[in-house]
Amino acid sequence: QVQLVESGGGLVQAGGSLRLSCAASGSIFSINHMGWYRQAPGKQRELVADISSGGSTNYVDSVKGRFTISRDNAKNMVYLQMNSLKPEDTGVYYCNAVTGNGWNYWGQGTQVTVSS
Repeated sequence: QVQLVESGGGLVQAGGSLRLSCAASGSIFSINHMGWYRQAPGKQRELVADISSGGSTNYVDSVKGRFTISRDNAKNMVYLQMNSLKPEDTGVYYCNAVTGNGWNYWGQGTQVTVSS
């Protein structure tokens, strides 16, 4: 089992920045990929960014150049630095961990609201 706890969401004006954090605990040795997903009202959950255990990253096109995902394996943390935020970035952001055998784990989510 892996437990994930997100923090760092909030309300910010367009153009502002937020940093999301996700703390992993439990069977952390089994984690391979970690990532951030978001779900806007009335929309499906979508991948925002993910990072492999080796540090390879992947971003959805809409956040490239604005968001940065990073991972601190020693602290069992993953971060999402979000700059130049836009109203369309609004949603609930979820931390995700995928183990080597393909199990998916999710955090409880943190709300990000970007006002215009």
